[in-house]
Amino acid sequence: MDAATRGRDVRQRLLAAAVELIPERGWTAVSTRVLAERAGVTPSVVHYHFPSVSALLDEAVVGFMREVVAGIDEVLAAADSPAAAVDAMVASVARYTGSDPLSLLAVEACLAATRDDRLRDQIAAVLAESRHRVGRWLAAHDVPDPETTAAMLLAAVDGLLLHRSLAAGPDPAATAAVLRRLLGAGPDRTGKVEQEEGR
Repeated sequence: MDAATRGRDVRQRLLAAAVELIPERGWTAVSTRVLAERAGVTPSVVHYHFPSVSALLDEAVVGFMREVVAGIDEVLAAADSPAAAVDAMVASVARYTGSDPLSLLAVEACLAATRDDRLRDQIAAVLAESRHRVGRWLAAHDVPDPETTAAMLLAAVDGLLLHRSLAAGPDPAATAAVLRRLLGAGPDRTGKVEQEEGR
């Protein structure tokens, strides 16, 4: 393994360590020492690859969020209608408890972004990309005002995820029914009734 490959491997190990440590310890408790220990490197290596711990955490979280957004394409590709897409998005929420590592990572990142303009801008760009991806798919399925509809749909799903950490949310089936109405889609999961006549 050459030096460049080793360097890329170390960077990836540090980024992966950050994604693990942020939910475990909280954003502000992730230090150079604990990152180095988790990644199996010396503390000096952390600052060789990143200008600061904050920069490392930002890159780790934004990279993880980009992977999540890229996964939206798979969900949409498997859906044959707006109603099916809504059902799939709402069903995905059930995988998270609100206290699981991925939920905690998202909450910690959003809190950190309120104090870090650069991180806020990066997360905003990721959210904009997710809206564009969903908006393009909705437009291809003749959903009115697709960009705004995508923004509302994604905000609703994000809200469900955040609420799971605080209290039991609404019944998933009822939630999906409300969101399908937002898209003008039919009332059931079968896709038998889709866009309302004339819309």
